[in-house]
Amino acid sequence: MTGKRTKYSGDFKAKVALEAIKGEMTLAQLAAKHGVHQTLINSWKRQAIENMASAFSSKAEQAQADRESEVEKLHAKIGQLLVERDFLRKASGR
Repeated sequence: MTGKRTKYSGDFKAKVALEAIKGEMTLAQLAAKHGVHQTLINSWKRQAIENMASAFSSKAEQAQADRESEVEKLHAKIGQLLVERDFLRKASGR
């Protein structure tokens, strides 16, 4: 007996999470209304609250964070290449 997982759309998750955040109904009532387990609703609610700040952040902040991340990756790669170069230089000097 294999169970089939249901995949819920982002819009559906957001709608249910928003209802949970409003608190007009209990989790049990929401679960019965939408046919979803309470733990899923609680998880979606937590994710919505944690990611709420990103909805208000500007694109410039996100672009800056992306650039900083890229610079860190490139610095790491440069360091790796320098170590490899030095190793090969020593190895070829035998």
